[in-house]
Amino acid sequence: MKQGSSNRKVNQQARSVIANALLYEISDPRLDLVTITGCEVSYDRSVCNVFYTADSSCYDDAASAFEAASGRIRSIMAHKLPWRIAPELRFMLDPSVDEAERIEKALDRESKRDQA
Repeated sequence: MKQGSSNRKVNQQARSVIANALLYEISDPRLDLVTITGCEVSYDRSVCNVFYTADSSCYDDAASAFEAASGRIRSIMAHKLPWRIAPELRFMLDPSVDEAERIEKALDRESKRDQA
C-alpha cells in the first residue's frame, strides 16, 4: 500500500508516543526490553497496528503485558496526540527481526562452509 507523507507522519507520531509511554509511563517489567518497530494507523485513525520485537524467550510475556497495558497506552495517546479519537491498539509481533537473524545465521554458516 502506498503511503503518503501525511500517513507516514501519523504513523511516526503514534510510534513515538507509544515508545515514550513504554519508556517513561508504563512500569511493567515484562515490557522493559520491548522495542516498538513501527505503527500503521488506519486512514480514519480508529485502529493502530503496533509492531514490536522482544527477546524470543519473552514473546508470551510481552503479549500478555501489552494486553494488560493497552488501555493505559491508549489513554496516553489520547492525551498526547491532537486526534479526535484514540485508536484501538492491536499489538503484533514483528517477524522481520527474527527473519533477519535467521538469514544472518544462514549466511554465516555458508561463509564458514566456503572457507573450509
